[in-house]
Amino acid sequence: MNPKPGWRADRATGFYRWAAWAALAVAFIGFFLTYSLPMARGTFAGPVWSHVHGALLLSWLLLTIVQAHLAAAAVRVHRRLGWVAAILAPAVAASTIAVGYEAANIGLARGDGPIAISGFLGSVTAPLIFLLLVAIALMQRRDPQFHKRAIFVATVAMLWPAWFRWRHFLPGLPRPEITLSLVAADAPIVIAMVRDRVGYGAVHPAYWWLGLGLVAEQTLETLAFDTPAWRIAAQAVYGLVA
Repeated sequence: MNPKPGWRADRATGFYRWAAWAALAVAFIGFFLTYSLPMARGTFAGPVWSHVHGALLLSWLLLTIVQAHLAAAAVRVHRRLGWVAAILAPAVAASTIAVGYEAANIGLARGDGPIAISGFLGSVTAPLIFLLLVAIALMQRRDPQFHKRAIFVATVAMLWPAWFRWRHFLPGLPRPEITLSLVAADAPIVIAMVRDRVGYGAVHPAYWWLGLGLVAEQTLETLAFDTPAWRIAAQAVYGLVA
């Protein structure tokens, strides 16, 4: 399943530029009521690591925007700046785990019980998958069509918590862990696959392997969350960090 020559024309489109801006909007809206607004009011009482993580995630989203614009206009600059991702991605991943660990401790102190630890496991799996996807993207940097799709999927992987927080704007929405964290969060991958099929005659292999792989993994997590097996795994991972 090799990329068709038609995919080379993808460099001339603005899809990934719009996608990068949309990712920033999703994050801004998602964290507005739980982070941005409380910070503005001086009432934020969440994990201290949230500030570091927020700054790093914002940096990642801004980097993808800049890179999406440079890819078509200044390739050499795009390639040089791209190595920032090799430093920024591990920092984003580490800060995500730190926020999850702190949030779990806050939940335990509040009396949330085992579900606080269950939530921590998701704060470990998501950044590790993100880091793996970024590593694959960097290894495939000489293949622009694979590279940018891998970065796209990596960014999607980190945005499900932002999507989940949209539930605060939609209090009557049923099963937000499915409708938002899974369906809405992974919809960009489906849209990108359809775009490939319609515009270039076939879906790029990066989406078949990485995109659908992410969808499958997140579906499995959604179904397994807080089950007895999940709690055992979560406790084991929490014990390694504690």
